[in-house]
Amino acid sequence: MLRDGKYAAWFRTPRGQGTGVVHLAEGRISGSDSFFTYGGSYQVDQQRFTAVLTTKRYAEGPPTVFGPDEVEVELSGVCSGAMATCSGKARQAPDVTFEATLIYSREDTPAADARCAVVKLNADKLPRGGDSRARPRPPFVPRTPAS
Repeated sequence: MLRDGKYAAWFRTPRGQGTGVVHLAEGRISGSDSFFTYGGSYQVDQQRFTAVLTTKRYAEGPPTVFGPDEVEVELSGVCSGAMATCSGKARQAPDVTFEATLIYSREDTPAADARCAVVKLNADKLPRGGDSRARPRPPFVPRTPAS
């Protein structure tokens, strides 16, 4: 069963590969990588799922793994535990096969009794101006190797 939550995504086509983060929640997909945002929807039937994903560039960078920056990809795949794999094609680049692997990211929840130490700042204990640590230092001059 494909669970709602955050997934690390690894994707590839014959033109290249990349990674990103995808969020699945109640049939909706959202996510991004360093250059693109993703959005769309998905449907689950036991271990199988289908999805429609759109991409949109938001930052300058290398070419997309599809060729065009904005595409709509139709995907189908299977889910097994914390991993899901899928493949499909974009309408805008029908000759390019897209494959993706999603790995579920478990959010570590802090223990109920875990406590963070609170440190109070005592400005009277900070060094004063006459300290040698506050003295200006000469600029760094690299040494030349001996011949």
